[in-house]
Amino acid sequence: MKVQAIVNAVVIDGTGRPPIRGGVVVTRGDRILAVGDSTVTVPADATLIDTAGRYVIPGLMDANVHLILDFWPLTLARYEDRYHELAVEAAQVALRAGVTTVFDSWGPRAALMRARHQIASGELPGARIYLAGNIVGLGGPLSEDFFPQGRESLLEAFSDRINLLWQENVGLDLMWMSPTQVRDEIRRHVDSGIDFLKYAVTGHGLKTAQYLQFSPRVQAVIVEEAHRAGLTAQTHTTSNEGLHLAIEAGVDLMQHADVTFGPYPIPEETLALIAAHRIPCALLPRTQSALGWYEERARSVPALRHFAIDDVNDRALLEAGAILLLSTDGGLFSHNTLTSKSWDSWNPPEENLIFLGQGHLHWLAAMEQKGMAPMAALMAATSNIARAYRVEHDLGTLEVGKIADLVVLDDDPLVSAKHYQSVRLVMKDGIVIDRDNLPTRRLLTGPK
Repeated sequence: MKVQAIVNAVVIDGTGRPPIRGGVVVTRGDRILAVGDSTVTVPADATLIDTAGRYVIPGLMDANVHLILDFWPLTLARYEDRYHELAVEAAQVALRAGVTTVFDSWGPRAALMRARHQIASGELPGARIYLAGNIVGLGGPLSEDFFPQGRESLLEAFSDRINLLWQENVGLDLMWMSPTQVRDEIRRHVDSGIDFLKYAVTGHGLKTAQYLQFSPRVQAVIVEEAHRAGLTAQTHTTSNEGLHLAIEAGVDLMQHADVTFGPYPIPEETLALIAAHRIPCALLPRTQSALGWYEERARSVPALRHFAIDDVNDRALLEAGAILLLSTDGGLFSHNTLTSKSWDSWNPPEENLIFLGQGHLHWLAAMEQKGMAPMAALMAATSNIARAYRVEHDLGTLEVGKIADLVVLDDDPLVSAKHYQSVRLVMKDGIVIDRDNLPTRRLLTGPK
């Protein structure tokens, strides 16, 4: 197995310990053999990578992405049989930016599993993929939960077919089932090859986000069956009471815990419960620039007003000492989608979290603006996520025995969040990535 040694580095290992100056990281194959200062013994057969005093951090992670997110009609129709290729392209865009692991929390399971296999087998490069398939209880991309307008320009049969690729047996029908029937469907779902389970505590569409999707006893069944299968259970919530019910259900992670879609911030009682139960919270914070854009647009699009409350929630969760995770909801989008009127009315032109490969930088900048300590931000992008998803035995920190995922930065990330942009080298599974040749096949990122 190939042995490599990164030398003359400032190693920030992701554990929260102080940086190691004059640091060394030795890898053998896909694992870390040694980490420490200049006294670490470098094997005679090691290939040396001299960082010239640059900064080495664990491979970054994103706790919430959607590798197949462009559900505008043209994209869905053009690539109907190639969704796995879209997922690979998105994973490669993430990897190029130093995000070595992504957690896809809503998408077509079969296509994502195919992309996951192509990357895990070494057939294609890309960020490591963990996937959930559908959000249990929600519809597909052309359903009322997401983009029902798309059905107006597509055949009903096509729309239904696409929705079923996402929904499979855990779509909207579960809302009418008894707890026993839901249990049966969840058992099928957890045996389908998913890595974790995500379910809807509340609705998704603007008209349904404030409604509870499942009763408390059905939620308990969903979480119980995920745990029985050895999977983590996470939630989609969009209301304060939804957060409270998720805590009561015993979930392991709450996605966009800061998004409560109403005029009132998270109550102190719920903040205290989140902190006391140590439930990891993936946040979608916006920079001051983006918040200013939303505030201006909210005058004509009232639904955008919730971003101001999200900001209050972000700061409150940080102050409460909650376990925070970097997440973006990010994906890739075609030129056709990005130039549509619908897109322009909802998305700021700059510092937009939803652009995969860029969004994590905006997350780090936003949390810096809200007062998050630099080391805490680094851990929110690495070790916190690994622990939340229970993959910390392999990922999240630079420690002996763990998978050799790391990023070399020109500038110190503990000085400024902007320095996460200064990527010099990315290593995944002990392999230095040829970033200049990613993505290998350009579909959504190709010529206009």
